Amino acid sequence: MCGQAGVVFGAKRRTQEEIDYLTWVFARLLELSEERGPHATGIAWVNRKGEHRLFKRPIPASEFVRDKAFGEVLGDVDNSATVLMGHTRFVTRGNAAVNENNHPLRTGNCLVTHNGTILNADYLFHRFRFSRHAEVDSEIIGRIADDSIADGCIDVNALRERLALCRGQMSAVIVAKTDPETVVILKGNKPLKLIYHPKLDAVFYASSAKYLQAALSDAKGWKRRPIEPMRISVFPCSDLQDFQLLPFSFTAQVRAVTPKGGVPV
Repeated sequence: MCGQAGVVFGAKRRTQEEIDYLTWVFARLLELSEERGPHATGIAWVNRKGEHRLFKRPIPASEFVRDKAFGEVLGDVDNSATVLMGHTRFVTRGNAAVNENNHPLRTGNCLVTHNGTILNADYLFHRFRFSRHAEVDSEIIGRIADDSIADGCIDVNALRERLALCRGQMSAVIVAKTDPETVVILKGNKPLKLIYHPKLDAVFYASSAKYLQAALSDAKGWKRRPIEPMRISVFPCSDLQDFQLLPFSFTAQVRAVTPKGGVPV
């Protein structure tokens, strides 16, 4: 069980006060998400130029948000930002002391956070001959996304085709630095809640609705974005209300099955 939290920015020109409020909400969502993953915390932002900042540490969110470097990373968020993504990790595979295992993960041109376990990740790495830089199974989602990029953009149909080969549990958030104004959100069989605030022109997401309600208790006018499980939401930052919603599938499986004389697939 891990926590995901973040903000997808629409094209609105914001005041510094509004930017400060959005980053404050993000920090609050991250802290609230600690109960889902106390072993490591990480954040990343991407802007319209495809530039990014990535900061993660093997510490709980309550300590992470008080780190001077955290404030410096958030202080660089401005009107060019397209997404601010965060993750609180509960370790199942891959030592949290090895920071490459903590999220967000950088996989080629993609940044990704994931909640769940891909039970046949080792098999998929071998099948597609993907390079591997971390011990975590989550990396396979980022490698699949990176391999699905065509003409700089994630080809969602190619992404869906590869995801269908996965076994396990997943919800994930992906952005390609080559297409930074498009944010792809996978809601599989792990919880992920979204809301939209028209005045702020931002989509907020978290692994629990109660985190969103608590962090945005003083913000009026937000609208729920109920997304059914097994759906991919593709948000263009140019118009967050004109998002694409597509079905996807994979084999939902709680634990690995080992065939006779074989290895888990």
